[in-house]
Amino acid sequence: MNALKVIAVLIIIIGILGLVYGGFSYIKETKKATLGSLELSVKDKKTVNIPVWVGIGVIVIGSSLLFIGFKKS
Repeated sequence: MNALKVIAVLIIIIGILGLVYGGFSYIKETKKATLGSLELSVKDKKTVNIPVWVGIGVIVIGSSLLFIGFKKS
């Protein structure tokens, strides 16, 4: 399997995961204040939503690359 096919399959998997999970969360830590040896920080949980049209678009792009990879072979 050549590199184009591998990349296409990975892109399709990313698109499917985007559709299944609909987004992802991460924790962002910010330093708010430092008073001598005391440091105050805040941990914020951020959520990134992935629209359905993006997941479908990524799957279409990956499928197109996969089709091109098979056509060249």
